[in-house]
Amino acid sequence: MPIVTEAELREQLGVPRRGAVLRVPVGARLTPAADDLVRTWDLQLTEHAGVVPPAGVATGREPPPAGGGPGGGAARLRTDQAWDRPGRFPVALEGEIPTCLTCGSAVRDKPSHLTQLDAHHFAPKTDARIRLRGRLDTLQALTLAVGARARAEGHAETAGHLDTLAAYCRELLAAEYHGRAPGEIALAGLDEETIHHASHHPEEAVGLPHLVPDATHPETLHWLNLLRCQVREAEVLVLDAYPPDRDDTEVARGLSRAVNRLSSAVYVLELRLAAATRGGER
Repeated sequence: MPIVTEAELREQLGVPRRGAVLRVPVGARLTPAADDLVRTWDLQLTEHAGVVPPAGVATGREPPPAGGGPGGGAARLRTDQAWDRPGRFPVALEGEIPTCLTCGSAVRDKPSHLTQLDAHHFAPKTDARIRLRGRLDTLQALTLAVGARARAEGHAETAGHLDTLAAYCRELLAAEYHGRAPGEIALAGLDEETIHHASHHPEEAVGLPHLVPDATHPETLHWLNLLRCQVREAEVLVLDAYPPDRDDTEVARGLSRAVNRLSSAVYVLELRLAAATRGGER
């Protein structure tokens, strides 16, 4: 089964154009970097039997899931938000040998104190971006764990929304790694601005004042509150990695806004659960 890389897609694409149509071999799968390029520019992939895979491309990989297309179905999946899809490992090991961000030398055998910053560089694990990435990874894991707790308590709707937020955590990781602004968050039919407004005006959103969790609330709500606290800590790490007084790029502004809105989204889930469980109801 042919594997299509980001470099091969960019060779066809030239200057990036949103919605451009690219040709790939029948049954092709995408590398993570290629998949990210497709989603970022909303590229349309068409399979053509006449497209020959580049020499040396590995074949014989396991087939994609049923109903999948290029990229094993990930690039073809279209929901209201392109990031709301199954997870993919974000690191792309392709192209030239990465170099050390500190000394500039090529890194052929990675030492234990370095990790891959992006497709071209390794950095110390104490780098501010790596610290942020570790926290985003933790957020995704915690979001899934809170979702599992919500299901166990019978809060199926909340659990489903947490699945969405876990996907958004993966979007934040991918965006940070590839150096692009994240997509806008959406949850429960609410867009980014509506989520933000609801988090500041809960009386309008759910008919409750601002929430102060206590022992009368269900366990899931306390886990949601812990998740919200962790997101707030991640906001600080974004500012450490992308100081607003020195970095006014689209990536820096986008990550700061996205993590802030993720905090709002978790709080909205807290509010909705508190409203739904008043009087002991689920």
